[in-house]
Amino acid sequence: MVRGVSMETGGGRGLQQVHMTRPQRSIVSEVAAHPSVAASPLSSSGTHQAVGRWLLLCSGAVAGAVVLGGVTRLTESGLSMVDWHLVREMKPPRTREEWEAEFQKYQQFPEFKILNHDMTLTEFKFIWYMEYSHRMWGRLVGLAYILPAAYFWRKGCFSRPMKARVVALCGLVCFQGLLGWYMVKSGLEEKPDSHDIPRVSQYRLAAHLGSALVLYCASLWTGLSLLLPQHKLPETRQLLRLRRFAHGTTGLVFLTALSGAFVAGLDAGLVYNSFPKMGERWIPEDMLAFSPLLKNAFENPTTVQFDHRILGVTSLTAITALYLLARKIPLPRRTKMAVASLLAVAYLQVGLGISTLLLYVPTPLAAIHQSGSLALLSVALWLMNELRRVPK
Repeated sequence: MVRGVSMETGGGRGLQQVHMTRPQRSIVSEVAAHPSVAASPLSSSGTHQAVGRWLLLCSGAVAGAVVLGGVTRLTESGLSMVDWHLVREMKPPRTREEWEAEFQKYQQFPEFKILNHDMTLTEFKFIWYMEYSHRMWGRLVGLAYILPAAYFWRKGCFSRPMKARVVALCGLVCFQGLLGWYMVKSGLEEKPDSHDIPRVSQYRLAAHLGSALVLYCASLWTGLSLLLPQHKLPETRQLLRLRRFAHGTTGLVFLTALSGAFVAGLDAGLVYNSFPKMGERWIPEDMLAFSPLLKNAFENPTTVQFDHRILGVTSLTAITALYLLARKIPLPRRTKMAVASLLAVAYLQVGLGISTLLLYVPTPLAAIHQSGSLALLSVALWLMNELRRVPK
Protein backbone atom coordinates (compact mmCIF):
# COMPACT_ATOMS: atom_id res chain seq x y z
CA MET A 1 0.00 0.00 0.00
CA VAL A 2 1.33 3.44 -0.98
CA ARG A 3 1.42 5.97 1.80
CA GLY A 4 0.19 9.52 1.22
CA VAL A 5 1.95 12.68 2.26
CA SER A 6 0.22 15.73 3.58
CA MET A 7 0.92 19.17 2.14
CA GLU A 8 -0.53 22.47 3.26
CA THR A 9 -1.12 25.19 0.72
CA GLY A 10 -1.57 28.74 1.84
CA GLY A 11 -4.31 31.00 0.56
CA GLY A 12 -5.56 34.41 1.43
CA ARG A 13 -8.27 33.05 3.75
CA GLY A 14 -6.87 29.92 5.25
CA LEU A 15 -5.04 26.65 4.77
CA GLN A 16 -6.07 23.64 2.71
CA GLN A 17 -4.68 20.16 3.22
CA VAL A 18 -3.87 18.09 0.09
CA HIS A 19 -2.92 14.40 0.23
CA MET A 20 -0.49 13.17 -2.45
CA THR A 21 0.94 9.75 -3.21
CA ARG A 22 4.67 9.24 -3.80
CA PRO A 23 4.39 8.99 -7.64
CA GLN A 24 2.39 12.23 -7.66
CA ARG A 25 4.98 13.90 -5.46
CA SER A 26 7.82 12.86 -7.82
CA ILE A 27 5.97 14.33 -10.80
CA VAL A 28 5.44 17.63 -9.00
CA SER A 29 9.11 17.71 -8.03
CA GLU A 30 10.17 17.11 -11.65
CA VAL A 31 7.93 19.91 -12.94
CA ALA A 32 9.16 22.26 -10.22
CA ALA A 33 12.78 21.50 -11.14
CA HIS A 34 12.14 21.84 -14.89
CA PRO A 35 9.29 24.29 -15.56
CA SER A 36 9.88 24.07 -19.33
CA VAL A 37 8.72 20.45 -19.28
CA ALA A 38 5.26 21.51 -18.14
CA ALA A 39 5.12 24.43 -20.55
CA SER A 40 6.27 22.50 -23.64
CA PRO A 41 3.35 21.98 -26.10
CA LEU A 42 4.92 18.81 -27.52
CA SER A 43 7.19 16.07 -26.27
CA SER A 44 10.76 16.18 -27.54
CA SER A 45 10.04 13.32 -29.93
CA GLY A 46 6.81 14.90 -31.10
CA THR A 47 8.54 18.23 -31.70
CA HIS A 48 11.26 16.59 -33.77
CA GLN A 49 8.69 14.77 -35.86
CA ALA A 50 6.60 17.90 -36.51
CA VAL A 51 9.56 20.15 -37.35
CA GLY A 52 11.19 17.43 -39.43
CA ARG A 53 8.07 16.89 -41.55
CA TRP A 54 7.68 20.65 -42.02
CA LEU A 55 11.25 20.96 -43.30
CA LEU A 56 10.80 18.01 -45.66
CA LEU A 57 7.69 19.69 -47.07
CA CYS A 58 9.67 22.92 -47.47
CA SER A 59 12.46 21.11 -49.31
CA GLY A 60 9.83 19.58 -51.60
CA ALA A 61 8.44 23.05 -52.30
CA VAL A 62 11.92 24.32 -53.15
CA ALA A 63 12.42 21.34 -55.47
CA GLY A 64 9.17 22.27 -57.21
CA ALA A 65 10.41 25.84 -57.66
CA VAL A 66 13.70 24.60 -59.16
CA VAL A 67 11.91 22.31 -61.62
CA LEU A 68 9.40 25.01 -62.58
CA GLY A 69 12.24 27.49 -63.01
CA GLY A 70 13.99 25.06 -65.31
CA VAL A 71 10.89 24.66 -67.47
CA THR A 72 10.49 28.45 -67.54
CA ARG A 73 14.06 28.74 -68.82
CA LEU A 74 13.60 25.94 -71.39
CA THR A 75 10.46 27.58 -72.81
CA GLU A 76 12.24 30.96 -72.90
CA SER A 77 9.55 32.51 -70.71
CA GLY A 78 11.69 34.13 -68.02
CA LEU A 79 11.82 37.62 -69.56
CA SER A 80 8.08 37.98 -70.21
CA MET A 81 7.39 39.89 -66.97
CA VAL A 82 9.47 43.04 -67.19
CA ASP A 83 8.92 44.46 -63.69
CA TRP A 84 8.72 43.13 -60.15
CA HIS A 85 6.23 43.97 -57.40
CA LEU A 86 5.84 41.82 -54.31
CA VAL A 87 2.05 42.18 -54.00
CA ARG A 88 0.73 44.06 -57.04
CA GLU A 89 1.85 41.50 -59.60
CA MET A 90 -0.03 38.69 -57.82
CA LYS A 91 -3.15 39.71 -59.73
CA PRO A 92 -2.76 38.72 -63.42
CA PRO A 93 -4.30 40.75 -66.29
CA ARG A 94 -7.95 39.89 -66.91
CA THR A 95 -9.35 42.11 -69.63
CA ARG A 96 -8.01 42.39 -73.17
CA GLU A 97 -6.97 45.97 -72.45
CA GLU A 98 -4.87 44.85 -69.49
CA TRP A 99 -3.22 42.13 -71.58
CA GLU A 100 -2.48 44.61 -74.37
CA ALA A 101 -0.86 46.97 -71.87
CA GLU A 102 1.29 44.12 -70.49
CA PHE A 103 2.25 43.05 -74.01
CA GLN A 104 3.24 46.61 -74.90
CA LYS A 105 5.58 46.74 -71.92
CA TYR A 106 7.24 43.53 -73.11
CA GLN A 107 7.65 44.98 -76.61
CA GLN A 108 9.95 47.70 -75.27
CA PHE A 109 12.68 45.19 -74.37
CA PRO A 110 15.38 43.39 -76.38
CA GLU A 111 13.87 39.89 -76.37
CA PHE A 112 10.81 41.05 -78.31
CA LYS A 113 12.75 43.36 -80.61
CA ILE A 114 15.37 40.78 -81.59
CA LEU A 115 13.76 37.36 -81.09
CA ASN A 116 9.98 37.61 -80.82
CA HIS A 117 9.04 40.58 -83.01
CA ASP A 118 6.33 38.49 -84.73
CA MET A 119 4.86 37.11 -81.48
CA THR A 120 1.06 37.20 -81.08
CA LEU A 121 -0.83 38.09 -77.93
CA THR A 122 -1.84 34.45 -77.44
CA GLU A 123 1.80 33.33 -77.58
CA PHE A 124 2.75 36.08 -75.16
CA LYS A 125 0.12 34.90 -72.68
CA PHE A 126 1.73 31.45 -72.59
CA ILE A 127 5.22 32.67 -71.71
CA TRP A 128 3.79 35.27 -69.32
CA TYR A 129 1.85 32.62 -67.38
CA MET A 130 4.94 30.40 -67.22
CA GLU A 131 6.95 33.15 -65.53
CA TYR A 132 3.95 34.15 -63.40
CA SER A 133 3.59 30.55 -62.15
CA HIS A 134 7.25 30.46 -61.19
CA ARG A 135 7.00 33.73 -59.26
CA MET A 136 3.81 32.73 -57.46
CA TRP A 137 5.32 29.38 -56.53
CA GLY A 138 8.27 31.28 -55.07
CA ARG A 139 5.91 33.28 -52.88
CA LEU A 140 4.26 30.05 -51.69
CA VAL A 141 7.70 28.71 -50.78
CA GLY A 142 8.32 31.83 -48.70
CA LEU A 143 5.05 31.40 -46.84
CA ALA A 144 5.75 27.68 -46.33
CA TYR A 145 8.92 28.63 -44.46
CA ILE A 146 7.96 31.80 -42.60
CA LEU A 147 4.44 31.06 -41.28
CA PRO A 148 5.14 27.61 -39.73
CA ALA A 149 8.49 28.91 -38.44
CA ALA A 150 6.68 31.69 -36.57
CA TYR A 151 4.21 29.15 -35.14
CA PHE A 152 6.90 26.70 -33.96
CA TRP A 153 8.96 29.58 -32.54
CA ARG A 154 6.03 30.89 -30.53
CA LYS A 155 5.28 27.41 -29.18
CA GLY A 156 8.87 27.03 -28.01
CA CYS A 157 9.64 24.08 -30.27
CA PHE A 158 13.10 25.29 -31.34
CA SER A 159 16.34 24.91 -29.45
CA ARG A 160 18.83 27.75 -29.67
CA PRO A 161 20.88 26.15 -32.51
CA MET A 162 17.66 25.36 -34.37
CA LYS A 163 16.51 28.98 -34.04
CA ALA A 164 19.70 30.15 -35.74
CA ARG A 165 19.23 27.62 -38.52
CA VAL A 166 15.58 28.54 -39.09
CA VAL A 167 16.44 32.25 -39.24
CA ALA A 168 19.12 31.45 -41.81
CA LEU A 169 16.69 29.39 -43.90
CA CYS A 170 14.01 32.10 -43.88
CA GLY A 171 16.61 34.74 -44.72
CA LEU A 172 17.85 32.62 -47.62
CA VAL A 173 14.29 32.34 -48.97
CA CYS A 174 13.96 36.13 -49.05
CA PHE A 175 17.41 36.51 -50.60
CA GLN A 176 16.46 33.95 -53.25
CA GLY A 177 13.51 36.07 -54.38
CA LEU A 178 15.64 39.20 -54.71
CA LEU A 179 18.33 37.26 -56.53
CA GLY A 180 15.74 35.99 -59.00
CA TRP A 181 14.76 39.53 -59.99
CA TYR A 182 18.42 40.56 -60.16
CA MET A 183 18.91 37.69 -62.61
CA VAL A 184 15.91 38.69 -64.77
CA LYS A 185 17.12 42.30 -64.95
CA SER A 186 20.30 41.14 -66.70
CA GLY A 187 18.21 39.87 -69.61
CA LEU A 188 16.22 43.10 -69.92
CA GLU A 189 19.21 45.38 -70.39
CA GLU A 190 20.07 46.84 -73.78
CA LYS A 191 23.47 45.60 -75.00
CA PRO A 192 24.33 47.52 -78.21
CA ASP A 193 27.85 46.02 -78.44
CA SER A 194 26.61 42.42 -78.19
CA HIS A 195 25.61 40.27 -81.15
CA ASP A 196 24.20 37.52 -78.94
CA ILE A 197 20.51 36.81 -78.42
CA PRO A 198 18.92 38.39 -75.30
CA ARG A 199 19.33 36.10 -72.31
CA VAL A 200 19.94 36.36 -68.59
CA SER A 201 23.50 36.35 -67.31
CA GLN A 202 24.73 32.79 -66.83
CA TYR A 203 26.59 33.98 -63.73
CA ARG A 204 23.39 35.28 -62.13
CA LEU A 205 21.51 32.17 -63.25
CA ALA A 206 24.13 29.98 -61.55
CA ALA A 207 23.92 32.12 -58.40
CA HIS A 208 20.12 31.83 -58.41
CA LEU A 209 20.22 28.05 -58.85
CA GLY A 210 23.09 27.66 -56.41
CA SER A 211 21.29 29.49 -53.61
CA ALA A 212 18.16 27.41 -54.27
CA LEU A 213 20.23 24.22 -54.04
CA VAL A 214 21.81 25.38 -50.77
CA LEU A 215 18.33 26.10 -49.37
CA TYR A 216 17.09 22.72 -50.57
CA CYS A 217 20.06 20.80 -49.15
CA ALA A 218 19.94 22.56 -45.77
CA SER A 219 16.20 21.94 -45.39
CA LEU A 220 16.40 18.31 -46.49
CA TRP A 221 19.42 17.55 -44.31
CA THR A 222 17.84 19.08 -41.20
CA GLY A 223 14.51 17.33 -41.82
CA LEU A 224 16.18 13.94 -42.29
CA SER A 225 18.33 14.47 -39.20
CA LEU A 226 15.22 15.08 -37.10
CA LEU A 227 13.19 12.20 -38.54
CA LEU A 228 15.69 9.38 -39.07
CA PRO A 229 17.20 7.73 -35.98
CA GLN A 230 20.98 7.56 -36.09
CA HIS A 231 22.74 4.23 -36.50
CA LYS A 232 25.29 3.33 -33.85
CA LEU A 233 27.95 2.21 -36.29
CA PRO A 234 31.39 1.09 -35.08
CA GLU A 235 33.93 3.78 -35.94
CA THR A 236 36.24 1.62 -38.04
CA ARG A 237 38.80 2.88 -40.53
CA GLN A 238 36.69 1.53 -43.39
CA LEU A 239 33.59 3.39 -42.20
CA LEU A 240 35.55 6.63 -41.81
CA ARG A 241 36.84 6.23 -45.36
CA LEU A 242 33.34 5.53 -46.67
CA ARG A 243 31.94 8.58 -44.87
CA ARG A 244 34.61 10.88 -46.32
CA PHE A 245 34.08 9.40 -49.77
CA ALA A 246 30.32 9.98 -49.48
CA HIS A 247 30.91 13.63 -48.51
CA GLY A 248 33.23 14.20 -51.45
CA THR A 249 30.86 12.48 -53.87
CA THR A 250 27.94 14.59 -52.70
CA GLY A 251 30.01 17.74 -53.26
CA LEU A 252 30.80 16.52 -56.78
CA VAL A 253 27.11 15.90 -57.49
CA PHE A 254 26.30 19.43 -56.25
CA LEU A 255 29.01 20.93 -58.48
CA THR A 256 27.72 18.99 -61.50
CA ALA A 257 24.19 20.25 -60.92
CA LEU A 258 25.49 23.81 -60.57
CA SER A 259 27.44 23.53 -63.83
CA GLY A 260 24.12 22.75 -65.51
CA ALA A 261 23.15 26.39 -64.91
CA PHE A 262 25.97 27.51 -67.21
CA VAL A 263 24.88 24.94 -69.81
CA ALA A 264 21.31 26.28 -69.65
CA GLY A 265 22.38 29.93 -69.55
CA LEU A 266 24.52 29.64 -72.69
CA ASP A 267 22.32 27.07 -74.52
CA ALA A 268 25.48 24.95 -74.51
CA GLY A 269 23.48 21.75 -74.96
CA LEU A 270 22.98 22.67 -78.61
CA VAL A 271 26.60 23.11 -79.73
CA TYR A 272 27.69 19.44 -79.93
CA ASN A 273 24.92 16.87 -80.07
CA SER A 274 27.00 13.70 -80.17
CA PHE A 275 28.41 11.34 -77.54
CA PRO A 276 30.95 10.29 -76.38
CA LYS A 277 32.91 12.45 -78.84
CA MET A 278 32.16 16.11 -79.45
CA GLY A 279 31.72 16.10 -83.20
CA GLU A 280 34.64 14.12 -84.62
CA ARG A 281 37.01 14.86 -81.75
CA TRP A 282 37.40 13.96 -78.10
CA ILE A 283 38.55 17.51 -77.36
CA PRO A 284 37.02 20.10 -79.73
CA GLU A 285 39.21 22.68 -81.42
CA ASP A 286 37.23 25.70 -80.20
CA MET A 287 37.41 24.76 -76.53
CA LEU A 288 39.99 27.50 -75.76
CA ALA A 289 38.82 30.07 -78.31
CA PHE A 290 38.23 32.87 -75.79
CA SER A 291 40.86 35.08 -74.19
CA PRO A 292 41.84 35.12 -71.38
CA LEU A 293 41.76 31.32 -71.00
CA LEU A 294 39.74 31.36 -67.76
CA LYS A 295 36.87 33.02 -69.62
CA ASN A 296 36.30 29.81 -71.59
CA ALA A 297 35.19 27.92 -68.47
CA PHE A 298 32.22 30.22 -67.94
CA GLU A 299 31.44 31.90 -71.27
CA ASN A 300 32.46 29.51 -74.06
CA PRO A 301 29.50 27.15 -74.77
CA THR A 302 31.85 24.42 -76.05
CA THR A 303 33.98 24.47 -72.89
CA VAL A 304 30.92 24.66 -70.64
CA GLN A 305 29.40 21.57 -72.28
CA PHE A 306 32.75 19.75 -72.10
CA ASP A 307 33.09 20.56 -68.39
CA HIS A 308 29.54 19.36 -67.69
CA ARG A 309 30.26 16.08 -69.48
CA ILE A 310 33.46 15.54 -67.50
CA LEU A 311 31.76 16.35 -64.20
CA GLY A 312 28.86 14.02 -65.00
CA VAL A 313 31.12 11.08 -65.92
CA THR A 314 33.36 11.74 -62.90
CA SER A 315 30.32 11.78 -60.58
CA LEU A 316 29.13 8.47 -62.03
CA THR A 317 32.57 6.92 -61.58
CA ALA A 318 32.79 8.15 -57.99
CA ILE A 319 29.32 6.80 -57.15
CA THR A 320 30.20 3.41 -58.66
CA ALA A 321 33.38 3.29 -56.57
CA LEU A 322 31.39 4.31 -53.49
CA TYR A 323 28.95 1.46 -54.10
CA LEU A 324 31.78 -1.09 -54.43
CA LEU A 325 33.43 0.22 -51.27
CA ALA A 326 30.17 0.06 -49.32
CA ARG A 327 29.66 -3.59 -50.26
CA LYS A 328 32.76 -4.51 -48.25
CA ILE A 329 31.42 -2.98 -45.04
CA PRO A 330 28.61 -4.39 -42.86
CA LEU A 331 25.95 -1.66 -42.96
CA PRO A 332 22.36 -1.40 -41.69
CA ARG A 333 19.62 -2.29 -44.17
CA ARG A 334 18.45 1.31 -44.59
CA THR A 335 21.99 2.48 -45.36
CA LYS A 336 22.41 -0.26 -47.97
CA MET A 337 19.17 0.91 -49.58
CA ALA A 338 20.57 4.45 -49.78
CA VAL A 339 23.77 3.24 -51.46
CA ALA A 340 21.90 1.12 -54.01
CA SER A 341 19.44 3.93 -54.73
CA LEU A 342 22.31 6.37 -55.31
CA LEU A 343 23.88 4.05 -57.88
CA ALA A 344 20.57 3.48 -59.70
CA VAL A 345 19.65 7.18 -59.86
CA ALA A 346 23.17 8.09 -61.03
CA TYR A 347 23.05 5.75 -64.03
CA LEU A 348 19.51 6.91 -64.85
CA GLN A 349 20.59 10.56 -64.67
CA VAL A 350 23.56 10.05 -66.97
CA GLY A 351 21.32 8.18 -69.41
CA LEU A 352 18.87 11.07 -69.37
CA GLY A 353 21.67 13.56 -69.98
CA ILE A 354 23.03 11.67 -72.98
CA SER A 355 19.53 11.23 -74.43
CA THR A 356 18.79 14.94 -73.98
CA LEU A 357 22.00 15.80 -75.81
CA LEU A 358 21.50 13.39 -78.72
CA LEU A 359 17.88 14.50 -79.27
CA TYR A 360 18.80 18.22 -79.41
CA VAL A 361 17.42 19.14 -75.98
CA PRO A 362 13.65 18.52 -76.24
CA THR A 363 11.91 20.46 -73.47
CA PRO A 364 10.16 17.51 -71.69
CA LEU A 365 13.33 15.38 -71.61
CA ALA A 366 15.52 18.32 -70.58
CA ALA A 367 13.10 19.11 -67.72
CA ILE A 368 13.26 15.49 -66.52
CA HIS A 369 17.06 15.62 -66.68
CA GLN A 370 17.09 18.77 -64.56
CA SER A 371 14.73 17.11 -62.07
CA GLY A 372 17.04 14.09 -62.03
CA SER A 373 19.89 16.23 -60.75
CA LEU A 374 17.78 17.09 -57.71
CA ALA A 375 16.84 13.45 -57.20
CA LEU A 376 20.50 12.42 -57.33
CA LEU A 377 21.51 15.15 -54.90
CA SER A 378 18.68 14.11 -52.56
CA VAL A 379 19.78 10.47 -52.43
CA ALA A 380 23.40 11.53 -51.87
CA LEU A 381 22.28 13.64 -48.89
CA TRP A 382 20.22 10.72 -47.59
CA LEU A 383 23.31 8.48 -47.67
CA MET A 384 25.40 11.15 -45.91
CA ASN A 385 22.71 11.36 -43.25
CA GLU A 386 22.75 7.58 -42.79
CA LEU A 387 26.52 7.64 -42.26
CA ARG A 388 26.67 10.61 -39.89
CA ARG A 389 28.62 10.20 -36.68
CA VAL A 390 26.65 9.60 -33.49
CA PRO A 391 27.48 12.42 -31.01
CA LYS A 392 29.10 11.27 -27.77
